Amino acid sequence: MAYAYLFKYIIIGDTGVGKSCLLLQFTDKRFQPVHDLTIGVEFGARMITIDGKQIKLQIWDTAGQESFRSITRSYYRGAAGALLVYDITRRDTFNHLTTWLEDARQHSNSNMVIMLIGNKSDLESRREVKKDEGEAFAREHGLIFMETSAKTASNVEEAFINTAREIYEKIQEGVFDINNEANGIKIGPQHAATNASHSGSHGGQQAGGGCC
Repeated sequence: MAYAYLFKYIIIGDTGVGKSCLLLQFTDKRFQPVHDLTIGVEFGARMITIDGKQIKLQIWDTAGQESFRSITRSYYRGAAGALLVYDITRRDTFNHLTTWLEDARQHSNSNMVIMLIGNKSDLESRREVKKDEGEAFAREHGLIFMETSAKTASNVEEAFINTAREIYEKIQEGVFDINNEANGIKIGPQHAATNASHSGSHGGQQAGGGCC
């Protein structure tokens, strides 16, 4: 299916916070309670619609283990959005957010949109991190915040789509240079065709955009 834009995402955070489960819930609408540890990087994709435009999300799910950190770093480059995930039932995963965020900011482009996600909101009785702590961390660091449950699918759609909407708004504001694919955004055939028809009606010519 033709799309106007492709946005590249990266999912980061400690091992076991539910990164792979969030990706699976978003792309396949299913929950897999037993999931092998991600070795290196896994990949998923899905089309969404924002402002009447088809947008393809290309999502890279990274391994949380320290031994894979150098692989993860290489995926920050060229990502338009990042989902930074912690587990609300494990205080240590919240405490490590600062390190993940420093890593992300150091290795990514400065306009990358980061969504902070407190996952496993279905396990309220085991909660160790209060919601307002997550909100405060997000406010302090200029992130969007949401609590999700990959198991019940609560807020999973919203997390991925709200991140895309923020990226899309930055494109409209001219913050992102969409002709530079290092920003994690690719112009799709749909967008190029629309531009071509507009310029064609004025007698001009428009070069085609990228594909894939």
